[in-house]
Amino acid sequence: MVILTLKYFAGPEVPRYVFLTVGYTWFCSISIISLVPADIWTTIIGQFNGGISFFWSWSYWSTFLLTWLVVPLIQGYEDAGDFTMKERLKTSIHVNLVFYLIVGSIGLFGFILLIIMDKIRIRDILGLAMACSNTFGLVTGAFLLGFGLSEIPKSIWRNADWTTRQKVLSHKIAKMAVKLDDAHKELSNTIVIAQATSKQMSKRDPLRPLMDVIDNMLVQMFKEDPSFKPQGGRLGENDMDYDTDEKSMATLRRHLRQAREEYYRCKSEYLTCVTQALELEDTIKNYERRNTTGWKFVSSFRSERTGTFGPFLDTIELVWRCILWNQLKKVFAIILGCMSVAILLAEATLLLGGVDLSLFSVLIKSVGNEEVVVQVFAFVPLMYMCVCTYYSLFKVGMLMFYSLTPRRTSSVSLLMICSMVARYAPPISYNFLNLINLGVGKETIFEARMGNIDKAVPFFGQGFNRIYPLIMVIYTILVASNFFNRIISFFGNWKIFRLQTEADDVDGFDPSGLLILQKERMWLEQGRKVGEHVIPLARNFNGVSMDLESGDNDTDRRTVEMKVASDLSKEDIKGSSSKPLKDEVSRYAGSKEAMSSKYAAMREQKKLTSNTKPVENIAAAKVSLLDAGNSQSSNNSGVPSGLASKWASMKAGFQTFKTNIEAKKFLPLRQVEDTKLLSRVSSSESLDEIFQKLKRPAAGHGHSSDDDVDGLDSRVSGPRR
Repeated sequence: MVILTLKYFAGPEVPRYVFLTVGYTWFCSISIISLVPADIWTTIIGQFNGGISFFWSWSYWSTFLLTWLVVPLIQGYEDAGDFTMKERLKTSIHVNLVFYLIVGSIGLFGFILLIIMDKIRIRDILGLAMACSNTFGLVTGAFLLGFGLSEIPKSIWRNADWTTRQKVLSHKIAKMAVKLDDAHKELSNTIVIAQATSKQMSKRDPLRPLMDVIDNMLVQMFKEDPSFKPQGGRLGENDMDYDTDEKSMATLRRHLRQAREEYYRCKSEYLTCVTQALELEDTIKNYERRNTTGWKFVSSFRSERTGTFGPFLDTIELVWRCILWNQLKKVFAIILGCMSVAILLAEATLLLGGVDLSLFSVLIKSVGNEEVVVQVFAFVPLMYMCVCTYYSLFKVGMLMFYSLTPRRTSSVSLLMICSMVARYAPPISYNFLNLINLGVGKETIFEARMGNIDKAVPFFGQGFNRIYPLIMVIYTILVASNFFNRIISFFGNWKIFRLQTEADDVDGFDPSGLLILQKERMWLEQGRKVGEHVIPLARNFNGVSMDLESGDNDTDRRTVEMKVASDLSKEDIKGSSSKPLKDEVSRYAGSKEAMSSKYAAMREQKKLTSNTKPVENIAAAKVSLLDAGNSQSSNNSGVPSGLASKWASMKAGFQTFKTNIEAKKFLPLRQVEDTKLLSRVSSSESLDEIFQKLKRPAAGHGHSSDDDVDGLDSRVSGPRR
């Protein structure tokens, strides 16, 4: 399981020693979880097992050393941008030494204080240290567990509904398209900075060998991905200061590597979202046409199956994807919801010493001496608790610290994730053992070796390990009832503290995501790959607003910031998920004027951003990107005189669009096979030519650009499930 999981998430550039370190850490963490059922069984039968005791010590101390020493050292080494192994090690040691000096000083002060207060003895320091190392995991893990117990069953139940899933995916596609566009811009800027630094550095410069390493990185990057085309790179005021010393060059190298990893991570997530949305459209379409197709599944991603068993396999796929899978997800959500309630009931009744209301404890006692059944009844709820905790941990961590993307997770993210997994494995196991009442005087080997949390925090008083689960139960009930979301929504400005979930994206469809998905569907039908033209697509089809910031007169630079209209719709759209999709279609049909204003603004935006050209290779990048930045800076000197009226019209258009959005006029997700506009677009036409046709009347038709947009809008907003 560890090997398959690592291969699924690890990026192509993860070194082998990182792969082995992360794999061994995960293996030791799962070993701790898998030893708990065996430990429970040996405690029930009253037989001390020396093998389990040995494996406890081996797994626990391995994860302890890896979490606090080995993994942080390798993580700092991988994150460093230095050019030699010695310098990277020095950077890693320096960063970790500062952290451990601070933490160690606090810990030493606490030990001295407890000894002075006569709360502990010297011989109890080892057990106390083990308990202290897990106190953080026990307390924070309780809140992570509570969030997962509530969110996982609800998320599975929501995703069983096709319309809700379409809404969620439309928002995800819009968000990921903008993130990918931003990552593309950042990588393009970094490439321009590296090329400009290389261009101004002479061959006899002492830092030239280091610059050659960065140049080789760029050449290798373009060889591995010839389809990548930098666009719009610009130089800032301090972007030419990287050639001062070796540390500044290391910073440039680190920045380039991080920008590249972020770009390919965002691209992978975007492709995943679009693929899921297209597959969902296929599923809905096949379900609606099941009688016409003879109950055979027709996919947009593969040709029809042939052979003797081809039609039979197509029928099996249609039954599974269109009928059985959704029903199984609902049943699974109900089962997990019952398990969540059982865990909360067991946690809430820990304070009742004489009453055992833990369902898992009752089940384990009821099977008697059936070893396999006892271990199954112990392993299943324990694994569910681990999944809930790690689900919440990844949710929080991906917002701030790391990313977990299939086949694109970097070494630094993998190491940080494995450190978190190892840090929470013992506390989760300890929490579960508290839910199992094995009888008076019976204590598992794990509890004896790990130490009691009462000893770790004696100033909280005896019985703390029975009180903190009750706090978790109250927190979970508040999360399940959306109490915190209501409080944050009431105060408004506190929304930055809100943990985003899929429930925030079920209020309506995101128009930007729908348009992007429609274009991806069209290109897929033309034989192109998903995500091939996402960068210009995101820049032209997203609901955009422009922030014009005039810089210093000496540099005469202008920047255009593009923001997605999905942020606006997420703030303003409320309560449409419970209404039929057909009602949303009819409500949105009257918003053609608003959409026309929106596209008019986008056509003006197209004029401002059309003077950057794609770069075909590394040699052209060194010339074209730098020249584009200079020409754009010089050409923008006359922009302010014409932008005032354009900005006023854009502002009026977006106010109209916002008014219609507030009236809950949404765009339905549907497939448009042959539209009037798209019929004039050949597979060889570029996106620029498409927008040129939108800007001027088409030959032989006599429609204005607004009429074209209206035609597209009217066809897109046609009725569909």
